[in-house]
Amino acid sequence: MDTLFSDALRDLLADQCTPQVVRAIESQPNERPLWDALESSGFADAMLSESLGGAGLGLSEAFHLLAMCGAHSVPVPLGETMWARALLGQHQVAIPAGSITWARAQARAQGALHADTVRMGRVADHVIVTDGTQAWLLPTATAAQSAAGFPLDATLTWTGAAVAQAQALPFVPDVRTLQACLYAAQLSGALMTVFERTLQYANDRQQFGRPIGKFQAIQHHLSVMSEHAFAARMAAQLGCQSDTISPDRLRVAVAKARTSEAALEVAALGHSIHGAIGFTAEFDLQLLTRRLHVWRQAAGSESYWHTVLGQALMDRPQAQALDLIREVSDVH
Repeated sequence: MDTLFSDALRDLLADQCTPQVVRAIESQPNERPLWDALESSGFADAMLSESLGGAGLGLSEAFHLLAMCGAHSVPVPLGETMWARALLGQHQVAIPAGSITWARAQARAQGALHADTVRMGRVADHVIVTDGTQAWLLPTATAAQSAAGFPLDATLTWTGAAVAQAQALPFVPDVRTLQACLYAAQLSGALMTVFERTLQYANDRQQFGRPIGKFQAIQHHLSVMSEHAFAARMAAQLGCQSDTISPDRLRVAVAKARTSEAALEVAALGHSIHGAIGFTAEFDLQLLTRRLHVWRQAAGSESYWHTVLGQALMDRPQAQALDLIREVSDVH
């Protein structure tokens, strides 16, 4: 089943989500053609239960689809929407048409909500917003919007009137953990693609009469990249190890910490091997490495999740570090 879904999504993204499309959406968001192609294909409902018309994939099965979103630099919130629709369906909430992302927000005067750096906020139709005690499903069209660094992100503010008219949700999601799990999966896909493209470039680029990949220094860099990319993929799969749509927080901590750690190394080595060409806007490598840096910090960098793991160990005074490792790495 994993191959069936992932092969179909790979073919669709190769056709509809080319680097040219990604650049166009980043420069002047017009994501509708790409989103319509993805939504009509049914992938947005991949994690939605079969009783509601979805494919009913558990998180473990959906991992390959989430990783592919990272591998193709998908400039719309496909992974976020897959998960959001599954959560809404699980709690019997009407699912709106269009894309959905998630955000943590701060309460403001007169019931307003302010969310800094809403990932994919510029290209999402709705946002599941939580202030930690309540959650709402809010349309992006009703929010005041401003730039937030990465081209597809936005700072969104909803007035108290807009929040009052919106649909309050019967659940409060742990947005940080959900996002960390998602970004770990997407990081794993992007990391592997950066490694594969860098390996291909090293084999194609000629210098002193032979491919630069034949030089020992380049081979060393490639071996380090390979180590990080494959270790990150294993950690991300571990973070998504669940037959349901709910991840285990400690497994997510391992996944996000390892993939974020790998992001710095792989991006740096990839650009080092490519030389100055890798940084140019015209070269596709930067579409991936920019995302490596953004997703590394999104929902907590490696230092944040290392602290989570350390605190978990400290909370078990009789436990050994090896016991915790066994617990979070055991695959059923």
